[in-house]
Amino acid sequence: MPPVSDMEGKAPAQGQYWLLWDGDCGFCRRAVYWALGRDRAGLIAPQPYQQISWPPMDEALAAACRLAVHLRHPDGRQERAGRACLTVLELVGYRRTVRLLRLWPLVWGVEIGYWLVARNRMLFSRLLFRP
Repeated sequence: MPPVSDMEGKAPAQGQYWLLWDGDCGFCRRAVYWALGRDRAGLIAPQPYQQISWPPMDEALAAACRLAVHLRHPDGRQERAGRACLTVLELVGYRRTVRLLRLWPLVWGVEIGYWLVARNRMLFSRLLFRP
């Protein structure tokens, strides 16, 4: 598995999921490393949204990426926030758990949890990732 920095600036290969994340966020970087460490099939192609060329990046997508992680499927579909995280978890082997969490109303709990963490990344980073 190449380091995240080696993958920056590269478009995803065919069949890969393009994970757009905040490259300025330490919490996000640790989460991406965690996912890549479990991605045995090499399905996830992470890239900080700040390093994506224009186009395909545009003002609207950049604004959306500042608020939430985005995942582009190989077939072109896109997910964001909690649902994108669920797909990443599914890709790295947590299929049963994800199947359960995608059920209504649990998926709303995932989205609420995502937004709470996303809005308080610095606090959660200090709580979860102590030196």
